[in-house]
Amino acid sequence: MKHFLRVVTQFFVFLYCKCLWRGLKFVARKLTGRCELQRICYNNKHGARRTLKIESSLKYSKNELLRSALSVHPDKVEKSIDDIMALKKINLDTNPQLGISLQASLLQVVGYRSLVGEVEKLRREPYDCENAHHETLLMQLWKELRPDTPLTGRISKQWCEIGFQGNDPKTDFRGMGLLGLHNLLYFAEHDKANALQVLHDSLQPKHNEMSPSEWEQKSLDKAIGFSFAIVGINITDLAYSLLVSGALKTHLYNVAPELPSLLHFQQTFCYLMQEFHRFWTEEDPGDIMEFNRIRSKFHRRILKQLKHPDTALCPHFSASDLHLVNL
Repeated sequence: MKHFLRVVTQFFVFLYCKCLWRGLKFVARKLTGRCELQRICYNNKHGARRTLKIESSLKYSKNELLRSALSVHPDKVEKSIDDIMALKKINLDTNPQLGISLQASLLQVVGYRSLVGEVEKLRREPYDCENAHHETLLMQLWKELRPDTPLTGRISKQWCEIGFQGNDPKTDFRGMGLLGLHNLLYFAEHDKANALQVLHDSLQPKHNEMSPSEWEQKSLDKAIGFSFAIVGINITDLAYSLLVSGALKTHLYNVAPELPSLLHFQQTFCYLMQEFHRFWTEEDPGDIMEFNRIRSKFHRRILKQLKHPDTALCPHFSASDLHLVNL
């Protein structure tokens, strides 16, 4: 009986809040002469603050046309904006900036959805050693990380030098498929200095395995001691989970002026690799067995950052650097 009363109470509270919210929106429109979408665009700066509110407004709208705008093809966004403006009886000639702002935000929303699909497709594609393209990508990863060391054979213990578990890297890609390989290769090619530094540090032994004189000679405050490639695949999993859960929206809406792309996702991966490398060093674990604990702690830290609407994990890729202040 108590459970039934609690459910009924919650239901009526929900209805009350819903009616109250609609009432407030009605009053706001009467007082300002603007619909909710106008108020959002005029009262919030471009990026996540604006786009998240527009996304929520469209998602919970009673109007099917507004709700369906969230799932249109990117090529149909402009027409969708025209339909919304007509529905809301907003004159584009007297509100030109509103149309531009709505279009930028809607492109971010539908682009995020497309990005999730693209990333998922790569994750589901298994590494195939019979596929020449897959093999080329893998060989290129070796060349980028070990440019001065020829690989003696496709199956070789040398793969352990860049952090794979055994003689054949293909087995390590099972969890993340080609997505893990693409991310590692992007890091090695486009953020080469940092990738090589993380790889170098990851190969250093723990200081308690070295004599004081050896440690002093290496001038290291703390050693790292993790498998570069395996950690890269694991951080790919972390980035993937942030993406599909929607947690990454804050960051991507702040760094992608319109359509978030695979490029933005890969740049985010590079950032996470560098930050995890720094975080691992700060934690100074006794051995690799502490990886799951530290990874979980790192995950919680990133999630906390992403809860702030102004978060841009990669500041050097932020929308403000692209001079999009008028969107």
